[in-house]
Order: sequence, then C-alpha cells, then structure tokens
Amino acid sequence: MTIPVIPDPLVDATYLTLKKEAEGGGYRLNPDADFTINLVRGLLKNEQRYGYRACPCRLASGKKEENLDIICPCDYRDPDLAEFGACYCALYVSGAVLSQKQKLSPIPERRPPRAERKKMQPVSQRAQVGLTALPLPVWRCRVCGYLCAREQPPDICPICKVTKDRFERFI
Repeated sequence: MTIPVIPDPLVDATYLTLKKEAEGGGYRLNPDADFTINLVRGLLKNEQRYGYRACPCRLASGKKEENLDIICPCDYRDPDLAEFGACYCALYVSGAVLSQKQKLSPIPERRPPRAERKKMQPVSQRAQVGLTALPLPVWRCRVCGYLCAREQPPDICPICKVTKDRFERFI
C-alpha cells in the first residue's frame, strides 16, 4: 500500500528557492525529486525545531553556536562534492553525478566528533603573525571560503548566500 504524498506549498516553495540559489551559485540539487523534497522537509523541520536549518542527516544540539558548521549549506559541502560527488546528505551533487559520469557512493562523515570540535580553535583565535598592520579585518565565509576586508562581515555571502554568522575573522 502506497501512502499518498500531500502537497505542501512551503516545502515546494523552499525547494524551488534552494534550487534557484544552488544553480545561481554554480551548485546542483540532487535530481531525485522525491529524495530531495524529503531533505527539504527535514531542513524545514529542523528550522521549526531549532530556529535554523541544520542538516537533516546529522544530529543537531539545538545550540546554534555549536551547529554553525552543519547549517545548510554546511561547511563540509564543497569538500564532499569535490571528493565524492555529493554532500553528506546528498542534497547537493556534482555535475559529474548529474550527468551520470560518476555514481554516488556512501560519503563518510567529515564532521569531527563533539569532543574534538570543542578543542578546535576558530581561525579568529589562532595566533596571527605579521598581518596585524592591515587597516581592516579580513572575514572568511566558512562555507565557500569567500574573503572580504571590511569592518564587519557581509550580512549575506555574495557567493554561497549564507548569513553573517557563518563568517569568521580570518586576519
């Protein structure tokens, strides 16, 4: 017995927005629409639960500061795409996967265990030698690596469209 899928305008609108933003940034969503729609549902459920769109394939703590690395698009998306052809949850896929030149395979978790994440120092807290004379701080987008020199990070990354809280002081 098949359970009918009830259309949800919010899910559909979010899917279309994600697709447009992904394509605008040179990314591609998984072509399996049913699979991708279920991931979108998970993102929206996490947004409802926590106030942010944590990856639906990872366990979020509910503390945004602890989960900045797994807010979609996560910090691990680009390395996963480069190495495996898809991100951990397979929401995003590479052109090679899309054109069926590469098959999807299991993607190992890149996110360090919680104990290791607590020990890691953000770039902003590491020693900065020789660059302290710059007139402005340099901010780095933790998702795509975009760098900008200004007093504060941009509200939205012009490359990958994540919000200001996904930037860290680089220099």
